[in-house]
Amino acid sequence: MAKINFIPTRDWVVLPVQRKNQTASGITLHGGAENSLRTNILEVMAVGPQVQAVKEGDTVMVHPTSEGLIIDIDDKEYVMVNEFMICGIIPKK
Repeated sequence: MAKINFIPTRDWVVLPVQRKNQTASGITLHGGAENSLRTNILEVMAVGPQVQAVKEGDTVMVHPTSEGLIIDIDDKEYVMVNEFMICGIIPKK
């Protein structure tokens, strides 16, 4: 996991953006439509000081209809969500 140059505040969690812009049948989506279809299994990149349930490096499941704040740090896109949008942690094997 690469470190990012950003520390979120409060209960914000930073995750990498994983956009899915093509359906299984091959239809390409444009605009905001792909946001609701991004994968919901992501690795936590950074956490705010009030986050209690997850830590950097955890693999988490985010509610599939969650909307996040897209941010750009060092020319890479990330999504910020509140901790309550995270449904659970996937244990490492």
